[in-house]
Amino acid sequence: MKPIARTFSQILVLLAFSIIGFSACNKEPVTEEAKLTYAPEVPPPITRKNPAKVIINLETQEVVGKLADGVEYTFWTFGGTVPGPFIRIREGDDVEFNLHNHPSSKMPHNIDLHAVTGQGGGAGASLTVPGRSSKFSFKAINAGLYIYHCATSPVGMHIANGMYGLIFVEPQEGLPKVDKEYYIVQSEFYTNGKHGAPGLQGFNMEKALTETPDYVVFNGSVGSLTDNKALKAKVGETVRLFVGNGGPNLLSSFHVIGEIFDNVYTEGGTVANQKNVQTTLVPAGGSAIVDFKVEVPSTLILVDHSIFRTFNKGSLGMLKVEGEENKSIYSGKQEDTVYLPEGSAIQRMKTESVDAPQAKTKAEKIEIGERVFNTNCSACHMKEGQGVPNVFPPLAKSDYLNANKERAIGILLKGLTGEITVNGQKYNNVMPHLELSDDDIANVLTYVYNKWENKGYEVSIEEVKKNKK
Repeated sequence: MKPIARTFSQILVLLAFSIIGFSACNKEPVTEEAKLTYAPEVPPPITRKNPAKVIINLETQEVVGKLADGVEYTFWTFGGTVPGPFIRIREGDDVEFNLHNHPSSKMPHNIDLHAVTGQGGGAGASLTVPGRSSKFSFKAINAGLYIYHCATSPVGMHIANGMYGLIFVEPQEGLPKVDKEYYIVQSEFYTNGKHGAPGLQGFNMEKALTETPDYVVFNGSVGSLTDNKALKAKVGETVRLFVGNGGPNLLSSFHVIGEIFDNVYTEGGTVANQKNVQTTLVPAGGSAIVDFKVEVPSTLILVDHSIFRTFNKGSLGMLKVEGEENKSIYSGKQEDTVYLPEGSAIQRMKTESVDAPQAKTKAEKIEIGERVFNTNCSACHMKEGQGVPNVFPPLAKSDYLNANKERAIGILLKGLTGEITVNGQKYNNVMPHLELSDDDIANVLTYVYNKWENKGYEVSIEEVKKNKK
């Protein structure tokens, strides 16, 4: 009987362990709320080893914001920003998605997450009128970097007004560790006024249908990643960029001037399938992940290498790298404008609407002139008028400029070719005819003459018209 008793005891123990194991396997997953970050910030990598139930709360809002200097736009947004927040979850997670449409909205909105396997990427389940909330759930089956966008009719208009962002479904094993991660989305805006026309601009459907945007930008506005908003890294660090293209129409030829991508995860997949890449194509409604190590101090310029978009329409960003120089890799001095000399061949676009209000005072001319300068002149002559040594002459404290006001007007009317001497330095380049209006010329010259220790002249429209004759 003893062997039988022992066997019975063993069976009870095994049964107990089986029950415990079964309970553990069927235990409810950890529940957490997704940490959302706003461009260019990225949530930290996910360190947990098991799937979780992840709750996402996202609000749609319609807000007026800055599109460019002096230009405002009524953006339709996820989370009040363009692009919307970066969402980071893990492969295998069960996601509860809550979409809230702010009561002040004028339009119904929804969300199509390209990471969702299901009808419309969640669009039908999330259609939400102002002042209401919708909820649906999905399982994150496929790892990768995915666009999300509004898919309410007319879909193109909702996207063109700013409703897009990125969701990263991190693979179970994660990606290789890097020192810095950043979030960038390119997109286009189609405005009633021409590029640079001041004031609150509305959406222009005709331009959208012909795919002729006035602005092509990173992260929702001109200058969103430049100067004091530039991305940052230190020599020796590895940098990962999560790059999206909200479209709605154009492809992006994404390039970083002064760097080479060590790894590219093409079209947002999770396999680094290309190495040592100069420029990678990011389709409308698509994405890419790029990694690289920064080797020397410099200001790296982020561009869409459909280059007129960069220098004329706004798709320019900066990554400022600090640290010790390495002469064996790069011997010269790296400047913010390493790629800007190509701008000398670009035909600048007229910036002011023909219906723009005419400046009545010198102060108004200076204010408008600054916007014209930033849009048309700063790429070559630099933000503070210092020019580029041996390439573009300075406007700051310029003896050539201050010596002859009529000559300066004539140059803006017709362009300039041939050698000139400025502050004792010879320059021989081409300044193209910029096709500025008479108002633009009077305003921008008044601005320049009243900056950087110049003579303080005021240029009138009458002087411009007289010079033209």
